[in-house]
Amino acid sequence: MSSSALRLPLGICAFILAVGAVYLARSVVAPVAFALFIIALVWPLQIRLQHRLPALLAMMATLALTVLALALLGYVTIWGFSQAGRWLITNAGRFQAIYSETAAQLEEMGLYSAGMLADTFNSGWLIGAFQGLAGRLNGMLGFGVVTLIFVMLGLLEVEIVRAKLIAEAGATGQRLVRASAATAAKFRTYMMVRTVMSVLTGVFVWGVSAAIGLDLALAFGVIAFALNYIPFIGPLVATLLPTFFALAQFGSWETAVVVFLAMNVIQFFSGSYIEPRVAGKALAISPFLVLFAVFFWAFIWGLSGAFIGVPLVIAALTFCEEGEGTRWIARLLSGRKEPAT
Repeated sequence: MSSSALRLPLGICAFILAVGAVYLARSVVAPVAFALFIIALVWPLQIRLQHRLPALLAMMATLALTVLALALLGYVTIWGFSQAGRWLITNAGRFQAIYSETAAQLEEMGLYSAGMLADTFNSGWLIGAFQGLAGRLNGMLGFGVVTLIFVMLGLLEVEIVRAKLIAEAGATGQRLVRASAATAAKFRTYMMVRTVMSVLTGVFVWGVSAAIGLDLALAFGVIAFALNYIPFIGPLVATLLPTFFALAQFGSWETAVVVFLAMNVIQFFSGSYIEPRVAGKALAISPFLVLFAVFFWAFIWGLSGAFIGVPLVIAALTFCEEGEGTRWIARLLSGRKEPAT
């Protein structure tokens, strides 16, 4: 068999092995990926501080500001979910009544067993769910500490690695440096756009929830702001959560449908209309590839993978643009209409 015929099966095998290795080594690879992502975001700040401070002090100041920003984001996220959790536990009886009533109606239609539903959905189940959420948050805290250690070490070595690539790797090193710089710039654009759209989404969700009269309008706005950083999955949760709470608060399916439609309108204009125009062509990616990246990396690394899946795709496409043999991949998956030749 010729080498060209073997290339495809060997490539598939290599891809499967690489995915398996990334999955099995996720406790190490995932913090490194997040550290590189954060370094790309904060490196301009590091450069500005190094003009006024020694490198070590500049690194410590950059790391302190990064920790402060991440801590603030984590605090508001935990606050929003804790407010929702308290309301949920306090009003668990409302959810139980609606759930039991719906189960009884379905049982009359011969679709489901009301008894099994009543045994499954109860206050104990809710408490267990929130205990599991607390455990996940503790795990994310440890993940964050390891990531910040990698960030600290990486900030000290960026210039060293860059100089070695240019001096010792020749043209290949220069292409890697150019691709890395372009990737970092796109990361910063991506996070700037997502932050602006997350703020706008949170404000609109808060305003609509307050206008309808939901008890947790501010908490829903904060949750929508935090979850908007996770494409597809985050907006879906931010839409369904106030819908279920509206159903329990008002006891009306009509009001719940109104909340659901209002939240969908906000998410549609934010994610499908405004954000692509703000991001422009620099971050144009095939929507299919974005959806695949979110769910694929969520499967590999969980919630953290859902967040970083799109940046990983941005990095891969940017590096593909630097190679003559791989540039067609970047053009194929860019989501842009290439000019006719």
